[in-house]
Amino acid sequence: MRYYTIICLLLILPFSCKNKQVDSVSTKETNNKQLETKEFVELNVKLSAGKILRLEAFLSNFIKSRPVDVWLPENYSPNKIYNVLYMHDGQMLFDGPSTWNKQEWKVDEWATKLMQEEKTENFIVVAIHNIAEIRWEDLFPQKTFEFISEEERVQVKSLSGSKEFKLNGDNYLRFIVKELKPIIDSSFSVHKGRDNTFIMGSSMGGLMTMYAISEYPEIFGGGACLSTHWVGALPVDKNPFPEGIFSYMEQNFPLAGKHKIYFDYGNETLDAHYPQYAPEVDRILKLKGYTDVDSRNLFFEGTNHSENSWNQRLDIPLTFLLGKRTD
Repeated sequence: MRYYTIICLLLILPFSCKNKQVDSVSTKETNNKQLETKEFVELNVKLSAGKILRLEAFLSNFIKSRPVDVWLPENYSPNKIYNVLYMHDGQMLFDGPSTWNKQEWKVDEWATKLMQEEKTENFIVVAIHNIAEIRWEDLFPQKTFEFISEEERVQVKSLSGSKEFKLNGDNYLRFIVKELKPIIDSSFSVHKGRDNTFIMGSSMGGLMTMYAISEYPEIFGGGACLSTHWVGALPVDKNPFPEGIFSYMEQNFPLAGKHKIYFDYGNETLDAHYPQYAPEVDRILKLKGYTDVDSRNLFFEGTNHSENSWNQRLDIPLTFLLGKRTD
């Protein structure tokens, strides 16, 4: 019953395995030359400042086609060089009226304010849209599944409700690193190195951000994980996913010295399940050599699991990752 409960709860999530199975590779084969010819189109959307350019259907060899938006700050200039922030759940970041819950992160508001006040370096935002039906498969940190017991893996696969149990987190990261980043680097005036490349997300996107830093420490210099969904699916008793996630981190999260990492959590709605994991996050950060200089694991009393909570504190991770350098 333990495993049946876990999977039944997982399957009713909007990003569940129960939804129609989608091939991890687009049925339209593409190559780098085709990808490089894609054109960005400016969106007619109300922003506080700046503009959004969109690739409407990014054809990938690794994941299902989806829109990718690039937010450029006001007075973006090819004569300047910008840092790059990659963000998951891209359709939730800028335009509340167009989102499913009428909420947004207010990324353009905060980014503009912080740059104008010279609290951060100049940066652009690359917003990767999710596809609701396969969001869980794309954003679950794939290799952490191998850190739960063989018995648990067998039970999860057999009860998944799919003909083929398919995790796609590794391909999602390959898409970002091998396909998307080269196009961003060649299309915009940006720094290309690790120290100026960052990644951010919330909930499952928080897990994927942690995973990105672990799998590609040479690509991403820092990450911000808001309301990280440590439970992996819906919370249930004797859930094997958190133990697998933390065991993976203990082995694979990069040692301190070249990265910045930000975690946070609240204690209402879904976030109510996260405070119990804070000591384990602190333990792993300490084990890896992180201090207050290069890491955060912050608690926000009375905050819940929503864009309206994240947009109230977005300045904190943005400033932590992209703050003006004094060297």
